[in-house]
Amino acid sequence: MQKLLPLSVLPNSTPALIPLMIVDMKQLLLFPADENQEPTTQDAASAPKPIFSIWKLSVDGASRNNPGPSGAGVHIVRDDLVAQTYGVFLGKKTNNEAEYLALLLGLFELKKLLQHGDLVVIISDSQLLVRQINGLYKVKEPRLQQLHALAKKLLSDMHYNVSHVLREDNTAADALANKGIDTKTSAPAPFIQFLHHHAVSL
Repeated sequence: MQKLLPLSVLPNSTPALIPLMIVDMKQLLLFPADENQEPTTQDAASAPKPIFSIWKLSVDGASRNNPGPSGAGVHIVRDDLVAQTYGVFLGKKTNNEAEYLALLLGLFELKKLLQHGDLVVIISDSQLLVRQINGLYKVKEPRLQQLHALAKKLLSDMHYNVSHVLREDNTAADALANKGIDTKTSAPAPFIQFLHHHAVSL
C-alpha cells in the first residue's frame, strides 16, 4: 500500500493541483492499491463512502492606507459546496495583521465544523503569511509573532496544507474583506472573546 503523508508536510505545489492531490489521497484511502488485482466497477460501487470531508478555507486581509481601516474575509467550502462566509471589520490594522486575523477567524470558525479525519486546504494570497506558517520565513515583528503562535495552535490538530495563490485566484475572500470594511460588520462575539483570552484585541 502506498504510504500517505499528512497534509501539513506536503511540499508546496501548484495551487490548482492541491485539490487533485487530496482527491488522489481520498481514492487511496477508499481503494488501497493491490498489485495483483485490477479494480472493477463492482468493487467501486460496493466500496464504503468517504468518512471524512475535504474543506477549502480561503482567507484574505485588507488594509486601506496600511495601517488603516481593515477587514478580514473568510470563505469556507466543504466538498465543493459553500459552507460559511465572513466579511468583518478589524479596526485600524496593518495589512499583515489583517491577513493573520483573517486566518485566525477562518480557523476558529472551521474548527467548529471539522470532524475527525477531515482534510483542510488553506489558501491565501499573502506570500508572507503562507511562508511563515510553513516555516520558510521567520516571524520578526512582535505583533505578528503573537498572531502566528495562535494560528499554529489552532492548526496543531488539523490535517492541513497551506498554499499561496495569486490575488485573482482568491477573489471571494478578497471581496468579503473589503465588504467588512465598507459595512463595518463586527466579528462574531465568540471570536472576539477568543482573541481577548489570548491577549489580542481588535
